[in-house]
This record gives sequence, C-alpha cells and structure tokens, in this order.
Amino acid sequence: MSATKIIHSIPSDPLTGAISVPVYQTSTFIQDAPGVNKGFDYARSNNPTRKVLEDLIAKIEVGHAGFAFGTGLAAIDALLKLLKSGDEIIAVDDIYGGAYRLFTHIYEKLGVKIEYVDTTDVENVANAVSSKTKLIWIESPTNPTLKVSDIKAISKIAKSIGALLVVDNTFASPVAQKPLELGADIVIHSATKYIGGHSDLVAGLVVTKSEELAEKLKFIQNASGGILGPWDCFLTIRGIETLDLRFKKQCENALSIAAYLTTHPEVSEVYYPGLYFHKNHLIAKKQQKELYGGIVSFTLKNDTTDAAETLVTNTSLFKLAESLGGVKSLLCLPSKMTHASIPRERRLKSGIKDSLIRLSCGIEEVNDLIDDLNYALETIKKLKPSGHEK
Repeated sequence: MSATKIIHSIPSDPLTGAISVPVYQTSTFIQDAPGVNKGFDYARSNNPTRKVLEDLIAKIEVGHAGFAFGTGLAAIDALLKLLKSGDEIIAVDDIYGGAYRLFTHIYEKLGVKIEYVDTTDVENVANAVSSKTKLIWIESPTNPTLKVSDIKAISKIAKSIGALLVVDNTFASPVAQKPLELGADIVIHSATKYIGGHSDLVAGLVVTKSEELAEKLKFIQNASGGILGPWDCFLTIRGIETLDLRFKKQCENALSIAAYLTTHPEVSEVYYPGLYFHKNHLIAKKQQKELYGGIVSFTLKNDTTDAAETLVTNTSLFKLAESLGGVKSLLCLPSKMTHASIPRERRLKSGIKDSLIRLSCGIEEVNDLIDDLNYALETIKKLKPSGHEK
C-alpha cells in the first residue's frame, strides 16, 4: 500500500468533518433500547477510536480484521489463548525476550510445549513439526540478530499439518512486508515500535486473515480485556500517517550505518539483511521489497560485556534505552537488557553474543549518527581484550 493510500485510508469524522480521528474518551454508550445501540455498548467491547485503528491496520496488512491491545505482549498473550494444554508451538530460536518469558514461564506451565528452532532453514521447521503442532511462530527479521525466514515456504509446512502460521512483522512493518499475502494466517505488531513511531506509547496490533480466526480473537479480546485505550489508539493512528516516510528514511540510514560498521577495525560482525553477504539477503530482498529495516546489530572483536557497556554508554545521539522504531536513534545491549530473561546458553546458541549491540536508527542526519558511533568505538580501543567471557 502506497503512502497515499495509507494516509487516505484514515477517515475524517462523518459527524463533524474533523480531519483527525476524534478521541472517544468514554466508558459506555447510551442505548436506544436494551441491546439496541449504534454499534457500541461498552468501551471494553468496542470504541469508535479503536475501531478506526483496527480497521486501518487490517486494511494496511490486507487482512480480514484487526485488533488493538494494550501492549505487544498483551497481543501475543491473546493469540496464545487460541491454544489448549497439550498443543505445541514451533518458535524461532532468536525470539524476543518478552515472548520467550511469556512462552516459557507462563504457557509451558499450562501444558503448552514450545520448541525453538532456526527457522531460516525451512528443513528445520519441517523436521520439528508434529501432529500436535498448532502454531508456528516466527519473527522476520528477528530480534536482535536479524535473521530472515521464508514466510511462503514455512506457510506451506503449516498448512500441510493444519497449523497456524503467526508472523511478528514488527521489524519489517507493513511498508516493507505483507505476511498475510505470503501465506501467514496471523500477523502481529508491537505498535510501540515503527507503527507508533515516536516512543510515546505502548500498543499491540493483530490482524487475522480469516473471518473464523477473527471471531475467535474478538471473543478473547473482549473476554480478557487487554484492550488499547482511545488516546493511545489516536496516537497510533497519528503515527501511521507518517509510517511510510519515517520507515524509508530509517532504512536508508541503517544501510549506510551497516556499511560503515563493516569497515571499522573494532567491529567483528555486522547483522543487517540489506548487506549482500547477509545469510538471508536474497530472501529479504524479495520478501521485503528491498526495504531492510532500521535495525542494525553488530558484535565487537573484544567480545565482552565490558567492551559493549563502554560503547553503549559513550554515545550522544544514540540514546541507551529499550525499544526501537522511533524517530530518535536508540541503542541497547540485548544480553543485559531486552534478552536478559533468556538463559545465556540459549542466547549464545541463537547468536546473541555478550558484545552484541542493537541499533535502532532514527531519522537524524546519517553522517551525524556515524560520527557518534565512531566516537564510541574509539573509546573501546583503550580496553585490553580479555577473551570471551565465561
């Protein structure tokens, strides 16, 4: 969907002509008679501002219906409630730490089995599924090592066993990638990130491909109550207005920064799907319309948390903070921050080294961002390499 179509998919207010979507800050709605209303009865069940957002994300992702939740994890939690004890999930190994915590410490206790595999190799997925597999859960690109999985190929495996394919599309955004068109059944976003885009809200969005799934998820959303409030719905809609413009600038900055990092003597490995030597570059090029995202991760030759902490505390423009996708550039140390809830052995197995640093490139002038990183990289030259930490 083009920027023009995204912007003009946001309706003006038919009642007043207001060009911005009104914030319906109300808990309940007057009914004409018991059970007779104007489509709204109680704000947990529905709200006019939320309905605009939900319809909008469904249209952008080319799905049947959209659902807005209070956080990205609330959205993930709602999807997992489609399962029952004894069901199994095949999940990408390089998974967001919050999702891992929810899967492992909540749903495994309830009898849902999770197996983590490297989904960039389709054979790994084919070998892991069984008759009990009900969900295949992938992020593409992943957080934080930016692995890219072949959504179309994995969707065929899911369909062959009657499982649902869920794709976390947070890093690619709907600007670059449409998972439902590639065969996914459900797409999910942490709208906190690129969709909101200004680091001023937390939100989760889900889009289903079928009416049947939409009905099930609507029941769960209403029954569990983890909905997004009207003000945050308004902010998310406002963010969507500039999504195309912001995301393309962030992709441009990220590609330049990734190229710069490959030349720096203190850098060991650079992870970015837009680099020709990235393992999954060709899939990303086809699947993401040559828009590779605004996230760049890299490791240091001095592969220690000491070196990494020195770097992330010596930038000026890149702010040390969790989250990503905003207009201001951020950086973080996943091993101590976003993925600290994952045991170190599992982190290392999935490629998250102690010195891995994740950059979220904003919309600043790219030369300023490179200068900022260059200064921070110079500071670690003074450290003596101490080998890999135990």
